[in-house]
Amino acid sequence: MTRDELRAIPKVELHLHLDCSMSFASVNALDPSVTPERYRAEFLAPQKCVNLVDYFRYLAPALALLQSREALRVATIDLMRQLAEDGVIYAEIRFAPQLHRQTGLTTDDVVETVLAALVEGRKSYPVEARLILCQLRPDDAANGLELVRIAEKYRARGVGGVDLAGDETGYGLGEHIPVFARARDLGLNVTAHAGEAGGAEKVREVVEQLGVRRVGHGVRSIEDDAVIALLLEHDVHLEVCPSCNIQIDVFDRYENHPVGRLVRRGVSVGVNTDARGPTDLTLTQEYGRLQQVFGWDTARFRAANLAAIGRAFADDATKAAIRARLEA
Repeated sequence: MTRDELRAIPKVELHLHLDCSMSFASVNALDPSVTPERYRAEFLAPQKCVNLVDYFRYLAPALALLQSREALRVATIDLMRQLAEDGVIYAEIRFAPQLHRQTGLTTDDVVETVLAALVEGRKSYPVEARLILCQLRPDDAANGLELVRIAEKYRARGVGGVDLAGDETGYGLGEHIPVFARARDLGLNVTAHAGEAGGAEKVREVVEQLGVRRVGHGVRSIEDDAVIALLLEHDVHLEVCPSCNIQIDVFDRYENHPVGRLVRRGVSVGVNTDARGPTDLTLTQEYGRLQQVFGWDTARFRAANLAAIGRAFADDATKAAIRARLEA
């Protein structure tokens, strides 16, 4: 398939960070002093980072910009543009709203601003989107319970669920178990990052202790047959982001990424960019790499997108509409 044919494939993206997806256009709109050269130097991460924590260093410039209502609005609408141009028809955009309060915004202010920007952006870019609110590994239970309250408050306006993100090797789950229990009691959807920087046991932990049925990354499940069996038993979907995994050196080369082996084992897998900014990536480019390296074709991409929409944090009517477009 050509690049244009890959771009034309209707896509579902479930794992995408707002603050990690600022294009040069959005950065320059907010700070005209940023040139293309400066953008590449400050906002893009190297093709190879030492590890996930090293990669986190390259997220700071974008986060520093996203501290006002206008900045959040510009970044969100620009991300909708990126998605539409990439052939994405359904997306779940995640971020930690508590990180955007440095100039006096409340968490409610932040969430309301991004939700309003999604509504505004949809008028120009026909992408169906939901928000996922991220609890961070270093956060305590009180912060998490407040985030759950906000997720429940704005559920009808487009907050799809809650996530756990951050350094999985440096922090355990103790503070987060009551948070996710509360989310499940309220009927909120939940997902968690695991099995990227940490090994297969980290995936087992979030499935068994947090009760998630979607895992962000989860690729190191391949290291343990018992964890693969657990994923199959509980029908867990993996939000896989191959290029970002290579960039943070989870795997040394694209050819060694286990996405194909996970699919052959029967695990539910969707394909995502994770961070369109620092990783300098579109989903069309990711599809091209999967085609070139693993021989993925239209049928395989459709299967991955159908698997993803089946696990989306959306209502049944939205899922049915997106599924019809994928199957058309």
